Amino acid sequence: MCFWLYLGLQKRKLIKAKQSFFEHNGGVIPQQQMRGAAGGGGGGFKIFSEEELKKATNNFAVDQILGRGGHGIVYIGVLEDKTIVAIKKSKMMEATETKEFAREMLILSQINHRNVVKLQGCCLEVEVPMLVYEYVSNGTLYHYIHGGEGPDTNKALDTRLRIAAESAEALSYMHSSASRPILHGDVKTANILLDGSLTAKVSDFGASKLEPSDEAEIATLVQGTCGYLDPEYLMTCQLTDKSDVYSFWRRSTRALDREEGALL
Repeated sequence: MCFWLYLGLQKRKLIKAKQSFFEHNGGVIPQQQMRGAAGGGGGGFKIFSEEELKKATNNFAVDQILGRGGHGIVYIGVLEDKTIVAIKKSKMMEATETKEFAREMLILSQINHRNVVKLQGCCLEVEVPMLVYEYVSNGTLYHYIHGGEGPDTNKALDTRLRIAAESAEALSYMHSSASRPILHGDVKTANILLDGSLTAKVSDFGASKLEPSDEAEIATLVQGTCGYLDPEYLMTCQLTDKSDVYSFWRRSTRALDREEGALL
C-alpha cells in the first residue's frame, strides 16, 4: 500500500513540475493561438509532450545526434506518424531569455517560406524548451563546399550561386515580409541546410531576435560567429537587418576570393 501511495505522490509531483515548466516557458500563448486557429486546422504547429520526443529519439540516444552548436544539440527523430524531424534541445536559458521565448517561437512558427526551415512544434513541459523542425536531408552548405561535394566546375558554381540567391531571398523575407521582422544574427554556411535537390533552407535561429518595436529594446549580449559580425553590432550591441546583410556579404565575397570559388 505504501509503495503505491509513494508512486501516486511522485506522479503528482511530476505532473505539477511539468505544468510549472509549461507556464514558465510561456506555453499559454501558443496554446491560445492554436485554439484560435482550430477552425483553420491550427496551421500544423503542435505542442509535443516530453515522452513523444523521447520516443522519437530513442531517449535522446547519442547515435541520434545530427549536430552540436553554440545554442544546443540537434537530434534526428521519427514521430508516431513516421514523419522524420529534427529536434533541438537548447542549452540552459536565463529568465530574461525565456521571457520572450514563446512569443518569438510563435512568430517563427508562422514563417512559410521554401528557403526557411519550418518550425513544426515545440515541447514546453521541460526546464529548457525543445523545438521540432522539419528534417533537411543533405546537411549544411559548409559541408557541401568543404566536404568534397562541390567540385570546382561551372555546374557547381551555378549551384552555389543559386544557393546564395535562395539564402538572400530567405533573409529578405524574414526582414520585410514576416508579421514582425526577424533578425537572424548568425548567418553562415553551417546554418544553411540543403535538401535532396540542394535547395537552400536557412536554419538555426538560436541567435535570432525580433526587430525591436522601439529604440529602448536593444540586445545586451553580442551573439554570432566571430570574424563575420557587423562592426556596428559589435560596438552598439544592437542587432539590425543590416547586421545580417553584412554577415552574408562578408561570407560571399571572402569565399569568391578563394581559388575553389566556393561561394559563401
